Amino acid sequence: MLNVEQRRALLAHPAGWIACGFGSGLSPVAPGTAGSLAALLPWFALREVPLPYYAAVLVLAFVFGVWACDWAVRALKVSDPGAVVWDEFVGLWIALTPLLWMPKGALWICAGFILFRIFDIAKPWPVSWADRHVGGGFGVMLDDVFAGLYAALAMILVLRFWQ
Repeated sequence: MLNVEQRRALLAHPAGWIACGFGSGLSPVAPGTAGSLAALLPWFALREVPLPYYAAVLVLAFVFGVWACDWAVRALKVSDPGAVVWDEFVGLWIALTPLLWMPKGALWICAGFILFRIFDIAKPWPVSWADRHVGGGFGVMLDDVFAGLYAALAMILVLRFWQ
């Protein structure tokens, strides 16, 4: 839980706004889940763009995330602050990528969300490796990219067998 000074520091800088998911990471309960839920809002617009543009957005969001999360880690002096949830945004967008060419119903969106949260929390290898061994903003982002890739793969497998 962040103190008042830490919250002010995050909200006083553009990198802090991005890192805390425009405030969603300041949730007093389950900030990672709150950040993932907030990530759904821009995803609904992103899912309508062609795949090459979607991929470009993911790359740009990752690059901005490394910068913003690195700034937040240094400002807060914490290796992976709970309030920093931009990594959840990017990870969830990766997890939901299969829905760009597969069913887009609410059930599949919920499945992608749940799978991402499971892999993000359980941290199977290499998610756990990245979480423990890669520091700074890059490390904050990387473990959620791996969790998103696991969730996307699981979505593809489930969708292939379901249909």
